[in-house]
Amino acid sequence: MNNSWLKEAVKKIEADFNRSSDTHLFKISIPQLKNIDLYFKDESAHPTGSLKHRLARSLFLYALCNGYLNEKTTVIESSSGSTAVSEAYFAKMLGLKFIAVMPENTSKEKIAKIEFYGGYCHLVKNSTEVSNEAIKLAKNKNSYFMNQFLYAEKATDWRGNNNIAEAIFAQMKNERFSIPKWIVIGAGTGGTSATIGRYIRYKSLDTQVCVVDPEHSVFYDFYHNKVPADFETNFSSKIEGIGRPRVEKSFIKEIIDQMLKIPDSASIAAMHYLADFLDYKRGPSTGTNFCGVIEIIKQMQKKKEEGSIVTLLCDSGERYTNTYYNFNWLEKNNFFIKDYYNNIDNFFKKLK
Repeated sequence: MNNSWLKEAVKKIEADFNRSSDTHLFKISIPQLKNIDLYFKDESAHPTGSLKHRLARSLFLYALCNGYLNEKTTVIESSSGSTAVSEAYFAKMLGLKFIAVMPENTSKEKIAKIEFYGGYCHLVKNSTEVSNEAIKLAKNKNSYFMNQFLYAEKATDWRGNNNIAEAIFAQMKNERFSIPKWIVIGAGTGGTSATIGRYIRYKSLDTQVCVVDPEHSVFYDFYHNKVPADFETNFSSKIEGIGRPRVEKSFIKEIIDQMLKIPDSASIAAMHYLADFLDYKRGPSTGTNFCGVIEIIKQMQKKKEEGSIVTLLCDSGERYTNTYYNFNWLEKNNFFIKDYYNNIDNFFKKLK
C-alpha cells in the first residue's frame, strides 16, 4: 500500500466534505395540520444530486481505511443508478477507474451522469443479475467490488460524525416539536434506516422509524416474517433507488418501528403531486416517502397525536424527465396514476 497515496485520497474526500454545507431541511406549510409539522430534508442538494452521495463517501472511506483500494484499483459497483453516480464522482476524484453494473432499463440521464464522471456502465437485462455480475467482474486483477448492499450499514458511523441522523436532529433543535415523532424513509441497501434507527437508540430519543417499500421488494415481507432472510424473488423494483429482490445484509429490521407497502403508481402519483403543488420536482423514491408520510399523518390524526414528521427528498427529478415524468412512458409501462393523484389531492383538501 502506497501510504502517501492513501493519505492524499482520504484528505481529498474529507476536503470535499468540508466544502459542502449540510443539506437544507424544509418546513412544509400546511395550515390545516395545526398539531403536525412536516419537514423535507433535501438530499438532492449534494454535489452528485442524491442521498447516495453520503453512502458513496462512507463506502470509499471504509474501503480506503481497510486497505482495499490502491492507486491502480478498478472500483466496481452494482447499482440502479444514484449510488453509481456518486461513486463515479469519488472515483474520478481519486483517479480510479469505475465500472457500474446496472439494469439496462436505468434512466439515460443517470447513465449519462456516470459517464460524465468518467465511469463505464456495464448493463444487464434484469436488476436481479447486477450483484452476481459485479462479483464476476471483481475477480479481475486489482478490482474491488464496493458492494453497497453488504457494507452500507457498516461503513457509516451511526453514532455521529455528521451522519444523516445527527444532521436531522441538529437541524430540528429549535423547532416546535424538536424531536420528530416519525422519520419516514425508503430502503435500498437499508443503510440509511440502520443509521437513523441506531442513532435514535444511541441517543435515547422518542422517535419512530417508518420504512416504506415499493412493490416487488422483499423487505416488507421479511419485516413481517412472511419470508426468510435468504429469500430471493425473480422480480425487481420499478421504483429506482429503493426496493430489492432479496434481503440485503445492511437491512436491519429490528430497529424499524413500522413498514408500509406502497403501490408503484401511488409513488409516481405522489412525486407528480409534489412537483405540481409544492414545486419539489424529485424522483420516484421521494414519492414513495411522501405516500408514507400521508399514512403516518392519518394514523396520528386518528390517535389525536401531535408532533413532527421528517422525510427525505432523495434525488432530483431531472434524472427522470424521459421516464417517470413522461406520460407516454408511464402508460407504456402500465403505471396509472390518475386515481392515486386525485386521492392525494382530496386528502389535503379535506384536512381540518
